[in-house]
Amino acid sequence: MSSPARTPGTPVIGVLALQGDVREHLVALAEADALARPVRRPEELAEIDGLVIPGGESTTMSKLAGVFGMLEPLRERIRAGLPVYGTCAGMIMLADKILDGREDQQTFGGVDMIVRRNAFGRQNESFEASVEVSGVEGGPVEGVFIRAPWVESVGGEVEVLARHDGHTVAVRQGNVLATSFHPELTGDHRVHALFVEMVRGA
Repeated sequence: MSSPARTPGTPVIGVLALQGDVREHLVALAEADALARPVRRPEELAEIDGLVIPGGESTTMSKLAGVFGMLEPLRERIRAGLPVYGTCAGMIMLADKILDGREDQQTFGGVDMIVRRNAFGRQNESFEASVEVSGVEGGPVEGVFIRAPWVESVGGEVEVLARHDGHTVAVRQGNVLATSFHPELTGDHRVHALFVEMVRGA
C-alpha cells in the first residue's frame, strides 16, 4: 500500500505506532490539515515533519521503543528540533524525569519536567474536564483524563499552557508539546491544530 502523496504546504506528521490510541490521532491530524501516517521504524523518522506520541501504557511503550530500535534515533531527532506532541503516556515519554515509574523505564526526553505517572488515579477514576489551554482559541477544550499523569515541576524554559485542579496538565518547550489528557478522543481537534501550526512554523 503506497503512502498518500504530499501536497505543497501540508506537513507530514507521524504517529508513533508501537502501542496506544494511534488511529484516533491519525484522524485528528487529518482533520487538522496534516498528512498523517503511522511510524514504527527509525528509517521512517526521516520522512516526517513532526511526530505524535499517543496515549497508552508508558512502560510498555518504553520497552517496545527499545525493541524496535526507536529510543536513540528519536532522542536525536527531538534534540535536533523535530516537533513532537505527546498525550498522556506520550507526555510521560517526553519527560526528562518520571516519578512512580519502573526502575528500568526509559523516556525520549525533550521537556525539562518531572512527571508523576497515574497521578489522577486508576482506570476507574477516569474523568472528563474542561481545560483552558493557552494558545487554543475558542474557549476551553474537553480533556479526557485516563490514568493521567500530571507535571510536578518544570524547568525555566518550559511554558505551562494549562492547569486542572491546581496541577499542570499541558506544557510546551520549544518544538515539544505535551498534555496529560486525550484531546483526540473528543472530536475537538484544536490542540492538534495548534501542533500542526507548530510543525509548519518549524
